[in-house]
Formats: sequence, C-alpha cells, structure tokens
Amino acid sequence: MSSMRLQTLPLLGFFLLALLHLSHGQVLAPSTAPLPTSDGTAIDQGIAYFLLLIALAITYIFH
Repeated sequence: MSSMRLQTLPLLGFFLLALLHLSHGQVLAPSTAPLPTSDGTAIDQGIAYFLLLIALAITYIFH
C-alpha cells in the first residue's frame, strides 16, 4: 500500500503540472470590432437551466 502511494504522488504532480501548463493559453489581441449584442438565446438558456434546477429540487423533496 505504501509503495502505491509513493508512485501515485509523482503521477498526480505531473498531471497537475501538465494541466497548469495547458492553462497558460495564448493571449488574443484586442479586437476593434464592436461587441456583439445578445439575441436572447443566452437568456432563454439561463431560464431553462433555472427551471430544470427547480424541477430537480422539487423531485428531490417529494422523493
């Protein structure tokens, strides 16, 4: 069991190091184009997620 822990720690460290390295993405140049306006789909999706969470909570309460 102790040998497994000794092997897991370096592998976990290497995985986290690789993950941190990938998070340093390339910075994009600032755009001169105007920001796009919302067409309402993001608002609709937010409302849908909220209603799904309410339905999940009600199901959990009555189960």
